[in-house]
Amino acid sequence: DGGRETVDGRRWTVPDCAEATSDGGWAGKFGFFFNRYQMGNFKDLRVWQEGLELAADIYSITKEEPFSRDFGLCNQIQRAAVSIPSNIAEGDERGTNKECIYYFNVAKGSCAEVITQLNIANRTGYISTEILIKLEDQAERIRASLKNLIRTRETRQP
Repeated sequence: DGGRETVDGRRWTVPDCAEATSDGGWAGKFGFFFNRYQMGNFKDLRVWQEGLELAADIYSITKEEPFSRDFGLCNQIQRAAVSIPSNIAEGDERGTNKECIYYFNVAKGSCAEVITQLNIANRTGYISTEILIKLEDQAERIRASLKNLIRTRETRQP
């Protein structure tokens, strides 16, 4: 049932900010989660997977007219959306927490860009309010996960 893990026969909920890792551990706001996570496994990070999904969704909406005719906004929102999982991957591949935090912050900034551009697209009539809310929620979840991962990395030893 999704975000639940069995520990000593008891059920508990994994925090929303937790990221599953390939070795069965969790990366999250609790330091011990990171003990089992090795940097460089970015494909195992839920936040990276969600970033890919958001980027694909952005590409889908920008194919539709009239959005597709606005080359400036279309290109800008696509680039910002692609930047999210790309910077998560690059940050996770870096050798230090300091570098990782830098790239996670860039990805978080790209989330803010996407949210802004989605609002512009909605106000200009390129996307419906329903699509705006759906995609904005996706970007906000990614942004919140990144914020928690950054906070966790800042409290870790270098």
